[in-house]
Amino acid sequence: MKSLSSRKFDFTTNFTTNSPQQLAPSCPILPRCQLKYTFYKSREPLQNRAFRGKTRRNKTMIKILFVCHGNICRSTLAQSVFTHKVASQGLSAHFLIDSAATSTEEIGNPPHRGTVNKLRKVGIPLVPHRARQVTWADYEKFDYIIGMDSANIRNLNRMLKGDPEGKIYKFLTFAGSDRDIADPWYTGDFDATYEDVLEGCVGFLAYLKEQGQI
Repeated sequence: MKSLSSRKFDFTTNFTTNSPQQLAPSCPILPRCQLKYTFYKSREPLQNRAFRGKTRRNKTMIKILFVCHGNICRSTLAQSVFTHKVASQGLSAHFLIDSAATSTEEIGNPPHRGTVNKLRKVGIPLVPHRARQVTWADYEKFDYIIGMDSANIRNLNRMLKGDPEGKIYKFLTFAGSDRDIADPWYTGDFDATYEDVLEGCVGFLAYLKEQGQI
């Protein structure tokens, strides 16, 4: 396992204002300006963000990408837990579920042993996976790109051109909370992470049902 000092972070200034013009009033086409700021979209109410007003009239496949920093702990845990819950409800045919990282630190590595052990303990099959970094092709492919914490959301917005189609979500917002899901790579507490991931999965499924997508 790497030392804590080996993990790299990408610090991006976070502004919670809903009015970017306050920062650049002279820019008439702000969304296309090359500003070095990231604006949270995770704070926007979910009911206002469902496919940006688009209604899924046909219950076609819903494509979901779970994202965390390294793609070996939280996002792979979410991928396996959500896959299991979907299968238990007979909905597997309606979903494409994958996971990815914002960083390159763990590329090619399998899920963390803490993730593997926790899934085994609760009787949920591990979805085989090798860590990879999120790409623009993922943005074009997936309907929902779900980050685990505020840093994930900042980095996803930076990497994915500011989220022009409103696809980026913070996981626990589906459970009515703005909390981060702590990274067990640092905390070592995979039990707490699992409970948060489970809460997010339950809330997300409920949200999809409310939206008439499943």
